[in-house]
Amino acid sequence: MIYGYVRVSTYKQSLGNSLDEQKEILKNLGAEKIIEEIYTGTTNKRPQLDLLLQEIKNGDTLIVTKLDRIARSMIDGKSLIENLVNKGVKVIINNLGGALDDSPTGKLLLNVLFAFAEFERDIIVERTQAGKSIARTKNGYKEGRPLKHTKEQYDHAFELLKTHTYKEVEKMTKIKVRTLHNERAKRQANGLL
Repeated sequence: MIYGYVRVSTYKQSLGNSLDEQKEILKNLGAEKIIEEIYTGTTNKRPQLDLLLQEIKNGDTLIVTKLDRIARSMIDGKSLIENLVNKGVKVIINNLGGALDDSPTGKLLLNVLFAFAEFERDIIVERTQAGKSIARTKNGYKEGRPLKHTKEQYDHAFELLKTHTYKEVEKMTKIKVRTLHNERAKRQANGLL
C-alpha cells in the first residue's frame, strides 16, 4: 500500500490551497490512501499520524511532500523515519528527491538526515549553555524554577505546627501538606531541625 500523509498547522492553511496542493502532489506520486492531519499548531499530538504508524507495515510506502509535514524537528524526523525504515517501510520525502529505505542511496540520505539532526541538537545545547553562562554573570540569577515559598514562610509554618495540625497549617499558610513534609525531611537530613 502506498500511503500519503498531509498536515496543515492552522485553520487558515486548511481553507487555502496548502492542503489541496499537498494532496495533489501525493496523488501524482502514486499515493493510494491519503491521511490528513489538521490544526496541530504547536502541539506534538498528531492522532492521524499515530493511527497511520500502527497501520503501516513492511513493504508499504509512505510519501510526504516535505520533512516538516511529518516531523516537528530534525530529531523527531530522524527517530520517526528510522523506525519506519527498520520496519521495512519505504519513506519518500518529495522535496529531498529520493527514497529513504535500506538501499545504498536511502542509507546515504538517512545518514545525512541523521547528521543534521545531531547538529541541530548540539546547536540547541550550545545555545542553552551559552545563555546560562551569560545569566550566571548577572546578579540574582538562580538556575531552575523559582522557589514558591521563602525560608521565613517555612519557619513560620514549622512554628505553627507546634500547636496546629498539618491541614490547619496548610490552610493558614497556603503551603501544601506534602511540601511541609518534604521541607521537614530536607531540614532534618541537613541537621536543621
